[in-house]
Amino acid sequence: MSAATSSLLRKKRARDTRFESNNATREASWVKRLVLGLSLTFFAIFLLLPLIIVFTEALRQGLEAYWVAIAEPDALSAIKLTLITAAIALPLNLLFGVSAAWCIAKFEFRGKQLLTTLIDLPFSVSPVIAGLVFVLLFSTQHGWFASLLQTWNMKVIFAVPGIVLATVFVTFPFIARELIPLMQAQGKEEEEAAIVLGARGWQTFWRVTLPNIKWGLLYGVILCNARAMGEFGAVSVVSGHIRGMTNTMPLHVEILYNDYKFAAAFAVASLLALLALVTLAIKTWVEWKAEQSLDFNDMDDEQEITP
Repeated sequence: MSAATSSLLRKKRARDTRFESNNATREASWVKRLVLGLSLTFFAIFLLLPLIIVFTEALRQGLEAYWVAIAEPDALSAIKLTLITAAIALPLNLLFGVSAAWCIAKFEFRGKQLLTTLIDLPFSVSPVIAGLVFVLLFSTQHGWFASLLQTWNMKVIFAVPGIVLATVFVTFPFIARELIPLMQAQGKEEEEAAIVLGARGWQTFWRVTLPNIKWGLLYGVILCNARAMGEFGAVSVVSGHIRGMTNTMPLHVEILYNDYKFAAAFAVASLLALLALVTLAIKTWVEWKAEQSLDFNDMDDEQEITP
């Protein structure tokens, strides 16, 4: 069986599976309405209502007070640090996620199962525990690498490097976990065919593997970026809460709230909410484009085999 035929059959099976899943349940209309009603009620109470409250409280004292809270130097510093941290963590996780997914999905090697398990480690460990581990390792007072850091005059904990390390740790599973099942479902036939035709490893990746995973990759990047900007637990432990220096946006919201500056706290929180909404919109667009791309490929394949 040729690689093209195998790819065609795989796509047809995926399409048939989607069709069967859409017709797998034929419940009574009242059951569907009940399930839909419960879902919408849960959404309204636990998701929509808090979002409305955040923006209502942020604008309670007017737009002028809102902009003053946003333009305050400590708030601008927190916004800047949040964006810098995400900008550093995202490329690192992108490199790791693609490499790990490619190795796990396309190759067989000793320790493969261990690597797959370790990727899920940040999901099973509390972010606070992760932050404490970094303090134990990189504290300049009692850390395992304290003497080395003192020799090089480097500061990790209570500084930007510690915040970046903590953020990278809690976010590195997102891209890999999005790509691994996708690349495993696609199989190895197309890559093997490219190698047989004379393509090298990087050529195979750029021209065969990457186009097939581009939407899943973008989806994982969006989730990773959202978590990087909203991380609180691990960053709170390693940051030291130094105003204007090591506070990210979530930490700045906590400080403002503890100081009873509720309007300012909700103003900064509304920025995080806006970022979440933008992320959700991009995520929805990516899902739609991925579905459109799959349907378009199915139509092309059908036209190719139509006599």
